[in-house]
Amino acid sequence: MPSAKILEKKQAECAELTEKIKSSVAGVLVSYTGITVEQDTQLRKALREAGVDYKVYKNSMIGRACDACGYGEIKSHLDGMNALAVSATDPIAPAKILKEYADKIETFQLKAGYIDGGVIDTAAVTELANTPSKEEMLCKIMGSMMGPLYGLAYVLQAKIDKEESGEAAEA
Repeated sequence: MPSAKILEKKQAECAELTEKIKSSVAGVLVSYTGITVEQDTQLRKALREAGVDYKVYKNSMIGRACDACGYGEIKSHLDGMNALAVSATDPIAPAKILKEYADKIETFQLKAGYIDGGVIDTAAVTELANTPSKEEMLCKIMGSMMGPLYGLAYVLQAKIDKEESGEAAEA
């Protein structure tokens, strides 16, 4: 039986993880088996640069924290060695970065995640990872909005040029 001091420490860690999950916009659960130290270092660096918190937790702790946050469905995916990537600001970043590594490393697997108050499965995490970033989407929207405006500008300029050439021919 664990001492009161150890139990307090574990409860504090669980409360911290629960708060981290509650204040995040998205998270992804992965099985990190088969990843080398070098790959893990690169993965952690990429996640840190994207503002994603990535940490290995005991499955029981992840389960308790997810239960407390209303994501109890994730518990069915808690077998083996797991890590949790949590983002407080960007809902796509954890899925996108972790999918990159899952594609490179055969044994590194996306398992589940959560976003918008609901649990998502591996297929949904993969779909989320394939979503363009916010910047890419804004560029596409701006490009689609600018296309008709450029077309209008060209038509008006052609009309002006035609009228000017018509005046030059009369003179």
